[in-house]
Amino acid sequence: MADVELRHLRTMAAIAEEGTFGRAAARLGYTQSSVSQQIAALERAVGGPVFDRPGGPRPVRITPLGEVVLTHGRDLLTKAEALADSVDRFRAGNGRIDIGTFQGVSNLILPAVVRRLLDEHPGCDIRLSDVEPEDPQIGDLDLLFYDGRIDGDVEHVKLFDEQYLLVAGAGAFPDGPVRVKLLDDAPMVAWPLTYHQRWLERALASAGARPRIVFRTAGHETIVSMVRAGIGSAVLPWLALYGSDAWSDDLLSIHQLRPSPARELFLHWPAERTRSPLATRAVSIAVEAAGELANQM
Repeated sequence: MADVELRHLRTMAAIAEEGTFGRAAARLGYTQSSVSQQIAALERAVGGPVFDRPGGPRPVRITPLGEVVLTHGRDLLTKAEALADSVDRFRAGNGRIDIGTFQGVSNLILPAVVRRLLDEHPGCDIRLSDVEPEDPQIGDLDLLFYDGRIDGDVEHVKLFDEQYLLVAGAGAFPDGPVRVKLLDDAPMVAWPLTYHQRWLERALASAGARPRIVFRTAGHETIVSMVRAGIGSAVLPWLALYGSDAWSDDLLSIHQLRPSPARELFLHWPAERTRSPLATRAVSIAVEAAGELANQM
């Protein structure tokens, strides 16, 4: 069999979907004669007709040989698109990078990464998406921030250990670190039972505290507002409080916990895929930004 060209397969797929050579030509931006010539070339390459042509306005019918060619042709087109996408990702400067993240990273580490990438590569295309905390998958992402290791063929770098802090009403606890056991049966405002919240409550329980959850709500700022209103205390990650007015709020006090629950923050990337210069630079910036934050914790 002679070499088959991708453009001929793309044209064949368009005809199969549109039903006629004319509509396929309009969709692809070709003349109808050009479409006919491409299909003729494809049929010479595969050694037989791929369409039955009844003539007139009636739709064409794909032949058994055409079914075989189209099935494998669509696979080749999908792989060709993936190849083009990978090349686009690899090209620094005007390349593309897809990053998976979650709230704390989005608010603090990612702005530094995005700003510096845009400064260094003004034409780059940076795409952010939220990861599924219950089952994080790197998939087609170039980089994935996650507080823990993820399964699969991935490489990683550890960015830092992030402590959880106690946020309480002013005067609710003596100044300084607070023993976790003091939170046992204490009223507390918490996140809904997400993956991370279940992990935190298990960590507190293992240290001897089962707080009495009096209210659950999503959003760190909302939780802090509930604490400010006197509903209960809260245990939140350092990143959630960094840069907030909670530190200077006269109605609040922030304490370290003893022992201190902590989560590990990692940056992951696919092991089997060559990192583009853009992704490599993003890793370097993230490590540097994380180091600066770690020094402030």
